[in-house]
Amino acid sequence: MVITYHGKQFFKIQFGDTIFAFNPISKDYKMPSGKSTRFGASVALITTGIPECNGAEQVTYAGKEPFVIQGPGEYEIGGIFVKGAYTETVVGKEKKVNTVYVTTIDNIKIAFLGYASGKLSGDVKELADQVDILFVPVGEDMDGQMNAHDAQAAVVTLEPKIIIPMGYTEKTLPPFLKESGVKSLDPVEKLTIKRKDLDGKSGEVVLLSEE
Repeated sequence: MVITYHGKQFFKIQFGDTIFAFNPISKDYKMPSGKSTRFGASVALITTGIPECNGAEQVTYAGKEPFVIQGPGEYEIGGIFVKGAYTETVVGKEKKVNTVYVTTIDNIKIAFLGYASGKLSGDVKELADQVDILFVPVGEDMDGQMNAHDAQAAVVTLEPKIIIPMGYTEKTLPPFLKESGVKSLDPVEKLTIKRKDLDGKSGEVVLLSEE
């Protein structure tokens, strides 16, 4: 399984010929860097109905049209099961539905919190129990993401083997790393991982650089 980062909360996870796009950025959202990532995905998972993450059209490419998952429920795609739990968040003072997704790819359990803010609900805690990789939003309350304290509380609750911060800025990342007990961390271009690589890991933070 290979994981790459494309800004905001946009991640590509590839396992064999299957490509998952988590929170692809819409063409209607202009990235400060001016970058616009496009590729063909098998599945697009969208947590929140905002331009920062509802760009399924950006991963409809080169003859591939993704199966789009948007909202709570249970889904099955090619033998891979995805569960989504309902949460609420506030983006720009407007209340929004956010879906936390949990799936298992290549025998690795993944929880993607999306634009979760505040403390985790009981439903999310139950769904994401014994997770291997946790994608946690590291932002500010005002942008619909967790502040450093709440993000670290989610990590402590779920006890993942690997933590991948997302949606962070130069301002919001350092407080989270400090809460996590990490003094400094160099970003990596991608994370290539198999089940056996998780042995002995507990709460390791992996920072992915934006492609």
